[in-house]
Amino acid sequence: MKRINTIIILLTCSWQLGYAQTASELQATAKSFMQQGDYANAVLVLNRAIQMEPKNIEIIKDLSMGYYLQKDNNKALELIKTTLDREDADDQSYQIAGIIYQQMDLPKECEKLYRKGLKRFPVSGPLYNELAELLYSQKDYTAIKLWEKGIELDPDYSKNYYNACKYYYVSGTEKIWSILYGEIFVNMEPLSSNAPEIKSIISESYKKLFIDTDISKDNTDKNRSAFANAFIETMNKQSGVAVSGINPESLTMIRTRFILDWEKNYEVKFPFRLFELQKQLLQDGLFDAYNQWLFGAAQNLAVFQNWTVAHATEYNDLNRFQKGRVFKIPVAQYYRY
Repeated sequence: MKRINTIIILLTCSWQLGYAQTASELQATAKSFMQQGDYANAVLVLNRAIQMEPKNIEIIKDLSMGYYLQKDNNKALELIKTTLDREDADDQSYQIAGIIYQQMDLPKECEKLYRKGLKRFPVSGPLYNELAELLYSQKDYTAIKLWEKGIELDPDYSKNYYNACKYYYVSGTEKIWSILYGEIFVNMEPLSSNAPEIKSIISESYKKLFIDTDISKDNTDKNRSAFANAFIETMNKQSGVAVSGINPESLTMIRTRFILDWEKNYEVKFPFRLFELQKQLLQDGLFDAYNQWLFGAAQNLAVFQNWTVAHATEYNDLNRFQKGRVFKIPVAQYYRY
């Protein structure tokens, strides 16, 4: 009986090992190791997976990333290069090669690679963002044109909004776009570690916007789009509300009046998903909670926390609303230029 039990255990182990040896199972195991920060085991497992399916591009990309995370850049680059000219390559292959080049401090090769990638994948938001970040790190401020192009062609990729928002805020130009791009970003990535930073930028950008009592005085800027002029014209009507300062309460009032005016005068001409969201929140009685979520912590964390306790039902309703949706921008709603 003991011998039979031993044979059953050995057969069971053999079956389990055989099952685990499929390439897809090995790849899943390796990804689990990566998530735990155990890159050595991830590489070990992926090397066995790639022996089974040497042309599997997803395994090659994962193994290249494993070597990169182990700081073995030469092996990482050698592997990912084999994918770049393949018919089944995607923009992620170029992203991976790019970050390896950057870690190797080869910016010229990296720029050349990203531009090659964009010729092949001309609507890739990630590649526009990566190239722009590379140029910006070299103090080449034409990077903003690439972030804008990424927003225009791939509007559901969030990082271009993040970087464009920060660019306009730091440069002090086009405050309305640091506001709009920032709010789009935090709706796309509400739980991002970058969300608090961008919420603070939006709040400060509103303060800068209303420094002038007449924010429409430079509304003749030839580089400003008709949409931007309409935004400034509509927002300027609420300038009087800002006299008591910019805070979540005053911004709720300003933005409520703005949405009502925009609906009346420009909604048909300039449909814009962000304003549609604000209108929906207003109609659902969640706009006050949304503005607290957006501006409260950045303005005064203790006061915001007290507000969430005092308005727990309203704030919980907002959280449920946000968890039940994915925020996306239609391609046709690009109005920067």
